[in-house]
Amino acid sequence: MAKAPLPRKLVAQNRKARHEYFIDETLEAGLVLTGTEVKALRGPGVQIAEAYADPRGGEMWLVNAHIPEYAGGNRLNHEPKRPRKLLLHKKEIEKMIGAVSRQRMTIVPLELYFDERGRAKVLLGLGKGKTKGDKRETIKERDWKRDKARVMRERG
Repeated sequence: MAKAPLPRKLVAQNRKARHEYFIDETLEAGLVLTGTEVKALRGPGVQIAEAYADPRGGEMWLVNAHIPEYAGGNRLNHEPKRPRKLLLHKKEIEKMIGAVSRQRMTIVPLELYFDERGRAKVLLGLGKGKTKGDKRETIKERDWKRDKARVMRERG
């Protein structure tokens, strides 16, 4: 019998991203990691809250993602906040660069996880920044949905 694929294992999540941006489109990208970074991803302390994707020289880079040093590592341990290359197709990169330059959008990492095959992936969101009023409207809408669900539950 064939093995059942493993479910994806969430490593880090950027919960503020959906509050700060209108996310129009999402895209999955691979990560180029060094040896100790993969082991460090399986431990605690990974943060992508302040990270963003940056196009440089026709390539995409994940900047400001914090992957702590691996405790069992030696002198060849990695730097925690180094830029990491993202693996995307050329057309996807060009599409993202176009959206950033023409439409004033931002590329924000939403999740960092291991897929079914055990490879580290980043879920990127192409988003436009929210204003203070937009954020208030989102909170108001979320509260209304919660109250509506409560009333419907009470009435049966």
